[in-house]
Amino acid sequence: MPDKNVMVVEDNEKNRKLMRVVLKAKGYNVIEATTGEEALAMLKNQKPDIILMDIQLPGIDGLTLAKQIKADAITKDIPIIAVTAYAMKGDEQKILDTGCNAYVSKPINTQELPLVIEKYIKK
Repeated sequence: MPDKNVMVVEDNEKNRKLMRVVLKAKGYNVIEATTGEEALAMLKNQKPDIILMDIQLPGIDGLTLAKQIKADAITKDIPIIAVTAYAMKGDEQKILDTGCNAYVSKPINTQELPLVIEKYIKK
């Protein structure tokens, strides 16, 4: 899916780099934010086709950020995929209840990630 913009909201440089390499190899344009606040500021000027978001972020956490994005008329239709190390029973439902469309657990499966993105970016 070339020419599609993916926003990665992740405070860990290694995870950001891994996602950037995988996404660019698939032809996506990657927009990066390291905090929820930075992501919100960027969303005022850019509308990515999909957002990959860490749940544990400094400042505004990913679940709060997802709620804010979904509450805004301009950004509410952007699919959000939570990327989290939290994979306990019940966490998936909690994540989906905040407005995230799906979640991918860490460590990131580089084969699975593009498939999940394609599933939601084509809609």
